[in-house]
Amino acid sequence: MEMEYEYEDDAYMICPVRKATEEERRFLKWYKRRLEKKGFKVHYPATDTVQEDETGGYRICIDHCREISRARTVHVYWNRESMGSHVDLGTSLLEHYKRSMEILLINRGTVRKIVEQQKKDGLKKSYEMVLLHLDSIAKSKTRVR
Repeated sequence: MEMEYEYEDDAYMICPVRKATEEERRFLKWYKRRLEKKGFKVHYPATDTVQEDETGGYRICIDHCREISRARTVHVYWNRESMGSHVDLGTSLLEHYKRSMEILLINRGTVRKIVEQQKKDGLKKSYEMVLLHLDSIAKSKTRVR
């Protein structure tokens, strides 16, 4: 059951920022515009969070925690090389636990292929498997089709 709360954003995007490829940046900007055209307010950290940080990244992590806690849903473009995405996923999992925040996958097909290979290799658990599960139980109206 969702709490009565005035959210600042309909969706917070977990995605690579510092090491995002140009292709990923173009796609993520397109994805954000697509949600906005549907009338949703979207937080994209690359453009909506100040990325300069004299504390070595601590302030950015705290900003992301606050931003995620003020979002209705989280949309994840998973790139396992993005260390910030791991931090943001942890924050999102806590919000999911506390208030059933929905967590959706942006790049479901890519993550599904990673999981297929992991299972072939005998892996029984991974962040990718968790993400697929979270995506499978999300019923959000913010899903892009």
